[in-house]
Amino acid sequence: MMLRAIRAALVAAVAMAGTMGSADDLDTTYEILDFDSLDGWAADDHSAALSVFLNTCGDLNDPDWKSLCAVARETTDARDFFELFFRPVVISDGGDGLFTGYFEPELEGSLAPSQRFRYPLYRMPTEARDVSPWLPRREILTSGVMEGRGLEIAWVDDPVELFFLQIQGSGRIRLPDGRHIRVGYGGANGQPYRSIGQELIRRGSMEAHQASAERIKDWVRGNPFDGPELLFHNPSYVFFREVSEVPADRGPLGAMNRSITSMRSIAVDPAYTPLGAPVWIEKDGNAPLRRLMIAQDTGSAIKGAQRADIFFGTGDMAGLEAGKVMDPGRLVVLLPIQRAYALLPESVL
Repeated sequence: MMLRAIRAALVAAVAMAGTMGSADDLDTTYEILDFDSLDGWAADDHSAALSVFLNTCGDLNDPDWKSLCAVARETTDARDFFELFFRPVVISDGGDGLFTGYFEPELEGSLAPSQRFRYPLYRMPTEARDVSPWLPRREILTSGVMEGRGLEIAWVDDPVELFFLQIQGSGRIRLPDGRHIRVGYGGANGQPYRSIGQELIRRGSMEAHQASAERIKDWVRGNPFDGPELLFHNPSYVFFREVSEVPADRGPLGAMNRSITSMRSIAVDPAYTPLGAPVWIEKDGNAPLRRLMIAQDTGSAIKGAQRADIFFGTGDMAGLEAGKVMDPGRLVVLLPIQRAYALLPESVL
């Protein structure tokens, strides 16, 4: 009863405060909401979100987050937990809301090269860590600089899927005996990323609305000379590391070095959204989604206060679903009550 009394007092303060501006950055604004204003909040599975929150909340070091994590481990009512100890906050930097999707690719591969498995995944060589930018993609793959050094983790059968694995940054390799190994981002050569989709559009080879990952893959495979050459348009090259300590039935490691969960984990811009925070998403478009997610990952293309990438899972079906998402909407970050109120300008306190 005491907790609910405290919450009632805070709700009254919010009603008086209205919309808040940023205390630190004139380009960033904050608005504290009621849970009743979150579209679809009551219908969500809050227990599922709480389970995902618990996967990473123990790694949060700030006292208020640590206290909430301890309470979360003992709670028997997930919705009540979020409503009692958090406030919904819309953080805006002036940009429109944008949701995309990502997934963990699964490639066919082997721990030894063969006629079928000819395309290696490399660990990062020492000199690439010491010099940035290092060699561009073309030189890494054609100069012989990587050969004979034992840097191969595995070999796969499709150079196009390997190229897209580098864009995703992590994935699973299914071995001939049915086992899996998992690989994650191990570094990069420091060269700029250049989109091969944008290059196809610039050349007139593809319209902008056609440039999905699957269409681009088909174009590369269907052009035996120009396709492989197109991949060299992107000088950026990603190296990998093996992360097979993560069981095959769990998701890949996110930015918090914990497994992420399909349709409950999102990648965000940590400049605006704290990693580990619950985030209510209201995604519009062809397949509207209203769901409580947990911010557990980041991405080089995920920039802005209202930007998020939804993790769809592992494998081809997850990839097909993730590739369909380019939708508007709204992100609402759930912050501990004291943090939410710290965003209030002093003039309204």
